Amino acid sequence: MEGKYWQEIAERIYQKTSAVALESAGKIPYSTVGGRFDDQTDNIAWWTNGFWAGQLWQLRGAFGGEILRLIAEGIEKKLDRVFLLHWGMDHDSGFRWLMTAGADWRLTGSEASKNRLIVAANDLAGRFNLAGRFIRAWNDSGDGSRSGWAIIDCMMNLPLLYLVSEIINDPRFSQIAAAHADTAMKAFVRPDGSVCHIVEFDPATGERLRSYGGQGYAHGSSWTRGQAWGLYGFTLSYIHTKKHEYLETAEKIADRFIERIPESGFIPVDFDQPPEPRYEDSTAAAIAACGLIELSKLAGEKYLEAAERLLKNLIEHRCRFDLGCDNILEKCTAAYHDSRHEGAIIYGDYFLTEAVLKLCGKETFLW
Repeated sequence: MEGKYWQEIAERIYQKTSAVALESAGKIPYSTVGGRFDDQTDNIAWWTNGFWAGQLWQLRGAFGGEILRLIAEGIEKKLDRVFLLHWGMDHDSGFRWLMTAGADWRLTGSEASKNRLIVAANDLAGRFNLAGRFIRAWNDSGDGSRSGWAIIDCMMNLPLLYLVSEIINDPRFSQIAAAHADTAMKAFVRPDGSVCHIVEFDPATGERLRSYGGQGYAHGSSWTRGQAWGLYGFTLSYIHTKKHEYLETAEKIADRFIERIPESGFIPVDFDQPPEPRYEDSTAAAIAACGLIELSKLAGEKYLEAAERLLKNLIEHRCRFDLGCDNILEKCTAAYHDSRHEGAIIYGDYFLTEAVLKLCGKETFLW
């Protein structure tokens, strides 16, 4: 019965996405305006620009559809411009190119896509700070103000390094990825299983200096999307390395996340945010569900049960499968202190799609 349910949801996602893709061909969406996808083509280095292509590839792999392939390939080619923008190349190369070139290479064997993966991994590896053993996050204007910054999101970009190590049979990239994961275990994960968003190190000595609240409510609070990046990211590092400490860390973060899910099942932007204004973030639920599904294969059924509860709540209350809007997932929020809250964000749709395809055995594993 459960398998049939998830298959039906996957088919609804496929039908809507196929129709929207035809109407949105040429766009690289981030959010919506008046219910229709915007276009980040002129903001080509934006970190989310691979997720729409990733969603199209996932559905093409599951159901077929050459138009989905053609549109996704077009986005992949557009992203070539980013390779020439030094300020645009940052820690999010995994998000951009695993979803585009990585998916293309896995599903078609494209040599051009493999080349893109290798180029992106070389740049990401070049952000490694040897003294602190971390991958630097955002760029700055050249004043070095962020040269010691690292963020929990980067755990999800490490699979680009693990993958390219395998592709070219060179351990350098996986060594850098594991070194960053080791540092993140010590510097980001708190004793209670919650995680920091941003940690600043002395870039010359590697000393941990401080943490910042970042996109959560406040310093020391528990930004939910960051928790989701952590639980999924450490699960992925375990899958690639079989280092048991990563699995233990993933379980620790996941247990704390599950413990703090509100009775309503709707995930707030921050578990520690005040009662008002109380903003929701459906993307955190979808990302966490993906991580919990993978974790359940390694550490027990309770994680699968939690993932299914999160997803069913989203599907029943936070999804639009009609064509009245281009997005599927609603109530998505990028950061607590942003001016916009509870709208559409493309990675919410991507991770919802990935999670549902996992549950009906049709996912293309892109991490």
